[in-house]
Parts: sequence; structure tokens; C-alpha cells
Amino acid sequence: MRHNKKFNHLGRKSAHRKAMLSNMATSLILHKRIITTTAKAKALRMYVEPLITRSKPENNTTTEQGTGNRRLVFSYLHDKYAVTELFREIGPKVGNRPGGYTRIIRMPENRKGDAAEMAMMELVDYNEVYTREGQKTAAKAKSTRRSSKKAAPKAEAPAAEEVKE
Repeated sequence: MRHNKKFNHLGRKSAHRKAMLSNMATSLILHKRIITTTAKAKALRMYVEPLITRSKPENNTTTEQGTGNRRLVFSYLHDKYAVTELFREIGPKVGNRPGGYTRIIRMPENRKGDAAEMAMMELVDYNEVYTREGQKTAAKAKSTRRSSKKAAPKAEAPAAEEVKE
């Protein structure tokens, strides 16, 4: 019986599965986007999100915590360039996000050889199409006209007094 065994074994022995997830997590961190099967993407999400949480600046307030988290992440990834990228760029960028650092987007076509469902997995904050920052910058560009703002409050002030009477 499979009581309380909730993660996907992906049809591999444990050493092969750990090595595969480590390599996929390294590729995701370095390239910000990978294409894989849907089952592997879901397994990778459970593997990589705790590592990204450890890289956030709020979890590395002291030198001992930062070093410990860095060593723990390195024990999962086995790639110093990926660990450096994670702690230098990705951690500070997702610092205010309370989780959900990855996005899985299903691809329209299945894999040709075995018809496996394919998915694109990406880091959420690195896609300009879906992020809200692109929309915020557009709003900021519209509101930078200072001359119209200075004239507007003077015109609104009498209108507000008329409503109170």
C-alpha cells in the first residue's frame, strides 16, 4: 500500500531521481526557463521552491544563517555557479513574494516519441509578459507629467467644498 507516500517517483531509483532533479533545478536557475514533461515539472516545483525560499535575504540576516543556507542549497544543487546566481539575483528579486516562485505552462503539443505531455517551467519574476512590473512602469510613465498634477488639485479643492455644503 502507498499510505502517506505523496511524491512522484517518476519511474526511477532514488539516486537517479535526485540527480535528475538537481540537474533540472540547476538548469532552471541558470536559464530561468526549461521545457520538460508535466510530471517532471510538478516534481521539480516541490524540489526547487524550498531552495529559493532559503535564498531570500530575510532568511540570511546573519553571516551564520547565510553560510548555512548556502551550504544546504549547494548540497542539493552541486553547482557553485547556480548557487551564486540563486543567492545574488533570484533571492533578492523574489524577496517580497510569499511563495509560488515558479510557473508551469502546458505546451500545446505532446512529445513526438511517446506523446508525453510537455510543459514549460519558468521563474515567475523573470517573465516580462506576465509580471505586473511592466504594467506598473507604463502607469508611472503616464503619471510623470507634473504640470497637469499641479493644476488639478487647485481645481478640485473648491469642488470638494461645494459637496460638503
